Amino acid sequence: MTTDAPQAPEALDAGDTAGLLDRQHRVLELLAGGAGRGEVLGAVTLALEELIPGSRCSVLVLDPTRGTLHHGAAPSLPAAYSAAIDGLAIGDDAGSCGTAAYLDEAVVAEDIARDARWDRFRTLALPHGLGSCWSSPIRGHDGVLGTFAVYHARPHRPDARERRLVARFTDLAAVALEHDRLYGALAESEERFRRAFEDNAVGMALTDLGGRFLKVNDALAAMLGHPATTLLAADLDTVLRPDDRAGARLLLRGLAAGTAPAEPLEVALVRGDGRTVEAALTASVVGGGRGRYVSLNVVDVTARRAAQRDRDARREAELAARVAEDASRAKSELLSTLSHELRTPLQAIIGFSELLGTLELPPARREAALGHIDAAARHVLDLVGDVLDLARLEARALPLAPGTVDLAALVREVLDLLEPVAARRGIRRTTDLPTAGGPTAGADPRRVRQVLINLVTNGVRHNHVDGWVHVDAVAESSEVVLTVSDGGPGIAPALVPRLFEPFAQLGGAEGDDAGSGTGLGLALVRGLVEAMAGTVTVESTPGTGTTVTVRLPRAATAEPCGSPDVAGAADPGVRSDRG
Repeated sequence: MTTDAPQAPEALDAGDTAGLLDRQHRVLELLAGGAGRGEVLGAVTLALEELIPGSRCSVLVLDPTRGTLHHGAAPSLPAAYSAAIDGLAIGDDAGSCGTAAYLDEAVVAEDIARDARWDRFRTLALPHGLGSCWSSPIRGHDGVLGTFAVYHARPHRPDARERRLVARFTDLAAVALEHDRLYGALAESEERFRRAFEDNAVGMALTDLGGRFLKVNDALAAMLGHPATTLLAADLDTVLRPDDRAGARLLLRGLAAGTAPAEPLEVALVRGDGRTVEAALTASVVGGGRGRYVSLNVVDVTARRAAQRDRDARREAELAARVAEDASRAKSELLSTLSHELRTPLQAIIGFSELLGTLELPPARREAALGHIDAAARHVLDLVGDVLDLARLEARALPLAPGTVDLAALVREVLDLLEPVAARRGIRRTTDLPTAGGPTAGADPRRVRQVLINLVTNGVRHNHVDGWVHVDAVAESSEVVLTVSDGGPGIAPALVPRLFEPFAQLGGAEGDDAGSGTGLGLALVRGLVEAMAGTVTVESTPGTGTTVTVRLPRAATAEPCGSPDVAGAADPGVRSDRG
C-alpha cells in the first residue's frame, strides 16, 4: 500500500474534458433540482465508472463524532460487501478507505491480497472479486467529509489520467456532501461551483434565457479573444457567425420551454480578431422558477474538424486516383481488344485481296474470296458502328427519334430478316404475336429494331444446333415488356453481370457460334434501352436457356407510326448478324 500526497490536477485532454463536462452537468442539475444525497452520489460514482472502464466506485461518508464511515453510494459494488463495511472505524490499518479518512490523504492498495492494511478486511473483499482499492479523502470546509474509492478486479495502480479524473470527481462528491450537510450555507456551495466553473479547461458561461452573458470563465474569454468584461456587455448572438444565430435562438427557446437538446449544437464563433472558431455548444437550464439560467459549455473543435476534413480530402484524393487508374486501365484494355478485333478481319481482307491480285482463280474460288472480303469488311463496319454508338451513348449524344413502335410487326420483320442466319444452324424462330396491331412502345423505332436484331442474333448464335428462339411482347399499365428467350446452354449465374461489359467474350457450349461476335451487342442493347427510358435484365439457367427482358414506356397513343422498312446490312446504324 502507498499513500499519495495531494497534487494539483493537471489539464485533461479534449475527449476526457468533453465527457467530464457532460457528467458534471448531470450532477449539478441534480443538485439544482433538489435531488437527495444518495441519488447525487450515485450519479458521481457512475459517471467516473463510465470514464474509467473496469472500475467500481463508492463513496463513504464520515461520522466525525464516532469516527466511522457509512455507506453513501456504491451502485456497482456487491450489496453484501457494502453492508459489511458499513460503520467501519477509521484508523491506520482500516483498509484503504478507513486509512485515507484517518490520515487525510489518498491511499493506494495496489494488491489487496498482499497489503498489510487489509489484513482485517481481506476476507471480505477477495470473495467479491475486489483485487485493488484506491481511496481518496473527500475534503470539506471543516475537514474530511468521507472517502471516494475506486476498486478494480485485479491488482492495479492508478495512472496520471485516472488521478486527474478522480480529483475532479472527488471535488464533485465534496460539493454533494457539503450541499447535503450544510444546505443552508449557500456561500460554500457557490464557492464550489465557482471553482468548477472558473477553473474548467472548457469554455463555460452562464446566461439568461435570452442568451445575455451573466458570467463567463477564463477559458471562454481566451477562446473568443475578448476580455470577460467585454463579453458581459454582450449576448450570444454577438459572438456567433450570422448563419448560426437562428439555430442558437431555437436552442434557447427550447430550453425555456423545457426541451433539452438531444446533441451539441455545432456553431462557428467569431473571435475578437475576426477569426472563426468551430465549436460544439451544449446547454442546460439551472435554477428554477423565476431564477432560471442557461449553463453554456463551449468546446473548441476546430482542430478536430480540420483533421476530419483532411482525412476526407485524402480519401477523396485516393478515390479519384483509383478512378483515374481504373479509367486508364479500361482505356488500355479497350484499345487492346479493339485492335485484336480489327486485326483478324483486316488480315482476311488483305490476304484475299493479295490472292485475287496475284493468282488467276477459277470463278467459284474468286466468288468465294470476294465473299470473304465482303464479310470481313461488313464485320469491320459493324464493329466501328457499335463502338461509335457506345461512345455516343456514354457522351449522351446519341440522336433519338421518338415515335410509336408496333412491336408485333417489328418482331415478325426481324425474325424474317434473320432467317438465313438461323437456317444455317437449324434454329426455329417463333412468336405468338399477330402480324400487326400488337403492343405499342413509345420509343425510337430504328433503335428498338437495332436492339431486337442484337437480341435475336445472340439467341441464334449462342444456341444448340436445331435449337429454338421465341420472341414475345405484352402491354402492362405504363410499359411494354419485350422478351427474347432461347433454349441454348444458358449462362452461369456468376457470369451474368459481365454480359453487359463491352468486348466480354464469355464462351459457350460446344457447337455454338459464340466466338463470331464482337462482344459489344449486349453493352449496346443496354445503352440504347436506357437511353429510351427503359430497362433490360437477363435471366439464365445453365442447361435450360436464357431470357432477356426489355421494358420500354408504353406509347401514349394506340395509333402506330408504321413499321420501318427492312434495312440492308449497309444501312447506317442498323447492323445485323452481330454479337
